Amino acid sequence: MTGAPTVARTTTAARKGGPGTEWEITVYYTAVEDFHDGADTEVTGCTRLECKDGQDDLGSYPADFVEAVRDEGTGRTSSGQYLNWSYDVGFWLDSAPRTSDGQRLTPFFSAAADPDVLPQGTRFRITGCGVQDDGSAPQEAVCAALRDGAWTVTDEFTPGLGGSHHLDAYIGPETGENFTDSDWYVTLTGARLTIG
Repeated sequence: MTGAPTVARTTTAARKGGPGTEWEITVYYTAVEDFHDGADTEVTGCTRLECKDGQDDLGSYPADFVEAVRDEGTGRTSSGQYLNWSYDVGFWLDSAPRTSDGQRLTPFFSAAADPDVLPQGTRFRITGCGVQDDGSAPQEAVCAALRDGAWTVTDEFTPGLGGSHHLDAYIGPETGENFTDSDWYVTLTGARLTIG
């Protein structure tokens, strides 16, 4: 979820989510090693955030857990540490799930966006959930939790993954095996925001 992308500048109305603006919202989460399996995969990186492309041995983890950390940006290991990843740092171990610039990710508060669309520090609320990829409404409990969140842009997309009206909303650790098949792992289109 992290890293500064190169995107075309949008108009002020689009960046501010003016009337009629519809957004795509994708959730992201902390992978939990205990819910994953696969062949042991050795991971190298940094033992702290303040380094880049480290080569320290960070341990071995199930292959699909390592893949989930790459996709989501963070994972909680069985030992209770956090294996974090960003395109411009690589892997690093930490005491918390974090953005690449070291901010702690907070469920139903932290969000990611292209900085040319919504700069870091922008606050927003989700006022309408829109629909899922298949055109159906999301589960009401999921939509209500997203609407109740007090969101702030604290993270950036990996280059090429954002867009002019796309946000990622951080919902915390996955809650069980096959989390990506659950009601909580959603992409919403036609969502509405109130910004500011």
